[in-house]
Amino acid sequence: MASSCLNSLILPPCSLPRRVTETCASLSSSYPALNPTSSSTGGALKPIVINGDPPTFVSAPGRRIVAVGDVHGDLDQARCALEIAGVLSSDGHDLWTGGETVLIQLGDVLDRGEEEIAILSLLRSLDIQAKAQGGAVFQVNGNHETMNVEGDFRYVDSGAFDECSDFLAYLEDNQYNWENAFLGWIGESKRRREDRKLSQNHWGPWNLVKRQKGVIARSILLRPGGLLACELARHAVVLKINDWVFCHGGLLPRHVAYGVERMNYEVSHWMRGLSEDDTSPNFPFIATKGFDSVVWNRLYSRDMLGLEGYQINRIQSVLEETLQLLGAKAMVVGHTPQTTGVNCKYNCSIWCIDVGMSSGVLNSRPEVLEIVENKARVIRSERDRFSELQAVDYT
Repeated sequence: MASSCLNSLILPPCSLPRRVTETCASLSSSYPALNPTSSSTGGALKPIVINGDPPTFVSAPGRRIVAVGDVHGDLDQARCALEIAGVLSSDGHDLWTGGETVLIQLGDVLDRGEEEIAILSLLRSLDIQAKAQGGAVFQVNGNHETMNVEGDFRYVDSGAFDECSDFLAYLEDNQYNWENAFLGWIGESKRRREDRKLSQNHWGPWNLVKRQKGVIARSILLRPGGLLACELARHAVVLKINDWVFCHGGLLPRHVAYGVERMNYEVSHWMRGLSEDDTSPNFPFIATKGFDSVVWNRLYSRDMLGLEGYQINRIQSVLEETLQLLGAKAMVVGHTPQTTGVNCKYNCSIWCIDVGMSSGVLNSRPEVLEIVENKARVIRSERDRFSELQAVDYT
């Protein structure tokens, strides 16, 4: 695996001001920006081929790939990340600007923020627009998606309960037409949220009733077989695009041996409330429960400081075995906030892209990972200046 340090793509800052808390290293050699809507040869790109339900293996010849980490209910920060990725218009009309780009969001849309359903609605809308231009949008589910389908609401923001209540009312207004309501929610949610603030009531008993209503609404939407749980069931927990593996926590050799497509199917089946014997869904433990499950694993993304040399070598060996079993060059994960920003570890075989951008986490500036012709680089936005960053060539 050859690697080289190259300059980052230079983009204007997103439309939202962001706090700058760190300085990036300036590197010398140049790496010109590529037009995300055209192939390097100037010809038409071959179509994207998707295998598995939910999508598990994706062939996207010649596509620019951009990956966005955990957004945790923060619509403003999610929009900013998508803008600096070059896939979302900055005029507020939520238009896809990525052409044939492939976008992947690595889970944990839910919890810690108020506008979870709005973000999911935006991503679906962008997927429809992207497909019309030869691109695509994918998502993988994280531990906070699976927790909510389990009924674990410990990390739900109070505003997110309100959003669930408002969305159910909007769904009723749409005669329970899921597609119309879900796709329309990104445009409707802002008005409903503003109406909520205007009608805010500080009387304790009323707020208690309101909270109970929100909990019930969330349970209806996210229980196995619920409409929002079925929406999440459209997404994988592990996705391989070209030579790159994407998952929320981290993939291990035993996960690959169990079967990546099998895990995706079982999680989707459980979220849909289905089972082989029509009684109770089988819980997909290997993918969603336990410290070393796919959505909870932090083996690769935890801080390497304090690790002994033999521990680092062992982790790298496990990672290399996993990638070899999948025929992949590298893995991209979220889940663990990286206080230094998007970075790679273990000879850049793993990229960690959760920067804690949500105001409910670290409120850090958004960063995204871009992969073009097997060259990976980080795109960061600062309010008043641009960054020069590392890129790695996997060819």
